[in-house]
Amino acid sequence: MRGNIRRVIPLMCALFLLLGAWGAWNLAVNGRRWFSFSSNAYARQMKREVTEGAVLDTRGVVLASTFGEERVYHSDEAVRRATVHVLGDRDGNVANGVESFMSFYLYGFDQPFGEEVKSVLYGTGRRGSDVRLTVDSALSANILGWFPAGKKGAVIVMNYRTGAVLAECSFPDFDPANVTVSVKTDPGHPFFNRAVQGMYAPGSTFKIITLSAMLEAFPDALDRRWNCDGQLTVGGHLITDAGTDLERQVVTQHGDLGLERAFRVSCNNTFARAALELNDRRLRGEAEKFGYNYNFLFRDMVVENSSYPSDNRTDREVAMTGIGQSALLCTPMQVLLSACAAANDGTVMEPRLLQSVTAPDGRETVSFSSAAFRRVLEPAVARTVRELMYQAVVSGTGSRAAVPGHRICGKTGSAEIDGRENTNAWFVGFIDEENAPWAVVVLVEDAGGGGSVAAPVAGQIFRYLLGE
Repeated sequence: MRGNIRRVIPLMCALFLLLGAWGAWNLAVNGRRWFSFSSNAYARQMKREVTEGAVLDTRGVVLASTFGEERVYHSDEAVRRATVHVLGDRDGNVANGVESFMSFYLYGFDQPFGEEVKSVLYGTGRRGSDVRLTVDSALSANILGWFPAGKKGAVIVMNYRTGAVLAECSFPDFDPANVTVSVKTDPGHPFFNRAVQGMYAPGSTFKIITLSAMLEAFPDALDRRWNCDGQLTVGGHLITDAGTDLERQVVTQHGDLGLERAFRVSCNNTFARAALELNDRRLRGEAEKFGYNYNFLFRDMVVENSSYPSDNRTDREVAMTGIGQSALLCTPMQVLLSACAAANDGTVMEPRLLQSVTAPDGRETVSFSSAAFRRVLEPAVARTVRELMYQAVVSGTGSRAAVPGHRICGKTGSAEIDGRENTNAWFVGFIDEENAPWAVVVLVEDAGGGGSVAAPVAGQIFRYLLGE
């Protein structure tokens, strides 16, 4: 018995040490997520005793501040509506907005214990720290005007070299200063942040990933030829190209073409065949490199996990996945990060919202820092994808996002949705210039073609960013 006890005790001690190490690591990684959780009774109590700090945009414009017991938002309704999903509101209607997700700073929990003691001794109320975001409220307000009226969707603008998010807009929006009953019961779900929570078929924007997989798997990928007669039957399912209307006997045919032209004109037939050549295992592996099936734990925001379908799939399902359909689901943020890999020589940066934190005494306690999420592509492959995305804007489906005199790269998408007459319109792209490292994704639900609906919105944003 004693011998067994002597053997068990070291094992138990090792397990306790392992548990402690795991707990410390988890606290460091997820501590602020737990803190901002609505069930945190301690945080709820402290919030009643602390004056919440202000939230400012990247230019120092105050988006939210506290006067007495009232939380006051920006005086311009357009700014309030355009930033409400990234900012959140005091009542917590928007899940994981800055008002709740960064409450650790806003309610002063980052401040030394001595500050709490001093406030008790002197009878002064505690005040939280001010949080400055990377978001540009003026850009966000403009996006509100450029987005198609009455449509649902999302727009994100990000610096692909640093990860700083300049805009994160979701539609429909609402006014945090006037949350009425009609807003709460709106069937459009205005509290839902489609930019990071919405799950959609990526449509032809996924061809960025299919193209990358082909370039990595086959050295002669760009030399291969396919023939597109507008109709491809796989597993008894017909795959057609944009513009095809069999009822009116209209068929889009691209004829003989290679990957370069197929990407530029967004040929479904070619990319469906490419997916079958790759096979499901290789295509899934490429998607997972880009972040599909990965549990995102970003520092400054919560992003839903995008999903690539499970194993044992039919040829039809694999072919449809190659063109961004089937059971493939992702967020607009995931689509944006896919393009950022091509823009940033293969490295995807983690999206950031926090520019700085300033304590009540004026000290800057936290400053902006960038972090790489992961390297997705080799630089040579990224350059090839970038060049093909440039051609897609110069003379392909993304031409309405072009800005004369500037190098704009992009990819459109038109994702079919069951039960809807129109497709979801996508555009994702970036400015390929040293002094303008900005990437944009636009999603407009149930709106039509990505080239005709989403690309013009992106073009407006690019022109604004370039000062055109």
